[in-house]
Amino acid sequence: MINNRDLVEHLKNAGILQSGPISCALEEIDRADFVPEKYQPYAYYDDALPIGCDQTISQPFTVVFMLELLGIEDGDIVMDVGSGSGWQSCLLAHMVGDSGFVHAIEVVPELCDFGKQNSAKYPTLMKRLKFYCENAKDGLPDIADGNNGFDKIICAAEVDTVPNAWRDQLKENGVLVYPKDSGVYKEIKLENNKFEKEFYPGFIFVPFKKD
Repeated sequence: MINNRDLVEHLKNAGILQSGPISCALEEIDRADFVPEKYQPYAYYDDALPIGCDQTISQPFTVVFMLELLGIEDGDIVMDVGSGSGWQSCLLAHMVGDSGFVHAIEVVPELCDFGKQNSAKYPTLMKRLKFYCENAKDGLPDIADGNNGFDKIICAAEVDTVPNAWRDQLKENGVLVYPKDSGVYKEIKLENNKFEKEFYPGFIFVPFKKD
């Protein structure tokens, strides 16, 4: 029977999983803990799965691709937009280590609760992970100010326009990864509020919910 380790091996064999910290997080955090019970038999397949409210837990290939672009480092302060099931949030919390922190935002109340319940299965990670049941368009200005900005920001839903707040709240040399134009963008914040952009086409996401 296929298991979580099989999923990790599949992602390595596909050439998408290269980072040791991401691999370790995937091995420690079981994807089946983040899907509705009826879909748990399919949790280890490389497919997106429904989690309710017309939303999905993203395909593992896509999650890993975006995490590789994000380049999480130990101690990073991260804003995770569209946390949904909580799976990616927990992966991030594992990777930032004891000195880092993940601030996860989900606008759909039912999914925010679902993500919290799923993540509570990992109490050690919950010490460096907080969920916010609110709209992410304004980011988290108080948290950003208190940390001189976020080191990394990642969004799991396709945006029409990137909110200015996200770029404003990113530290210099920080990384922003988000879906747009049926692909994934990576932005690095440079001096004088300029950004270096890369685009990777060929991805499909659920749309970013503004309310």
